[in-house]
Amino acid sequence: MTTLRALALPALVATLLSACASGRGAPAAAATTDVAAVRVYDTKAQRFVPWRTFADAIATKDLVFFGEQHDDPATHAAEHAVLAALGERREHVVLTLEMFERDVQPLLDQYLAGTISEANFLAGARPWDRYTTDYRPMVELARVRGWPVVAGNVPRRLASAVSRRGLALLDTLNAADKRYMAREHQCPKDTYYEKFAETMKGHGAGGGPPTAADAAAMAQMTDRFYEAQCVKDEAMGEAIADAFAKAPKGTVVLQVDGAFHSDFGLGTAERARRRAPGASSVIITGVPVADLAKAAPGEHAKKADYLIFTRAPK
Repeated sequence: MTTLRALALPALVATLLSACASGRGAPAAAATTDVAAVRVYDTKAQRFVPWRTFADAIATKDLVFFGEQHDDPATHAAEHAVLAALGERREHVVLTLEMFERDVQPLLDQYLAGTISEANFLAGARPWDRYTTDYRPMVELARVRGWPVVAGNVPRRLASAVSRRGLALLDTLNAADKRYMAREHQCPKDTYYEKFAETMKGHGAGGGPPTAADAAAMAQMTDRFYEAQCVKDEAMGEAIADAFAKAPKGTVVLQVDGAFHSDFGLGTAERARRRAPGASSVIITGVPVADLAKAAPGEHAKKADYLIFTRAPK
């Protein structure tokens, strides 16, 4: 029988959040981040499961994909808890992130090694706006544990250029920029494309609602934006597969990205598995809801192997 009681994330997370924030110049908010209650739904078993059962299961996989809603604080706390849980169960862990771009990997490595200050790292790493509260706890946990952190995404200036000029841009890149892109690109008009195109509906090519007059322009814009999406997914998929190939035997890789990049096992997840066909994987997606007691899989059930329901911010 399914219990309606929310499952509290391990108390360890609260301790780690405070420990990571102490003495490193972070705003007080980082040390007082609430560790939200969650409910975990196993979509294959079709039931809610305890956190420990969930953590034990995902720790048996090689690649763990956690798709987030970027603006949900409780999801970020859950990501940190997942990372901590994997570290409790596996000897070797690698964290790969959409939130840092490939050209800042040297800075990230220097910070993890302790050869530059956090201030200097952040000054050049172009962190996301809420890095301190959303992603810093994971990076700090990895730093303390000596785990590699991989900046997986393409530089945004290059993704933006592809969104304007399409994949043809790749043939014009200089050697320096090419190294930040994936070595191979595939961008088929498949199920992933159909889902992407669906999200573009309602965004007219001229900024207003789409009309028959701008249908062709809208289709062209959708295709270019999709090609930019593919460039990101190929880069992150390659980064994940490369990190897994280089890591010691028995390593688990945790990839954190926006949910669209990994839901349904598509996008980044598909690109990573294409490059690491022998690796086992699991998909997690965060689902913020107003009332955890009323959380139900519904339309989300097909998105992932596990749904992590969190309390949506008021």
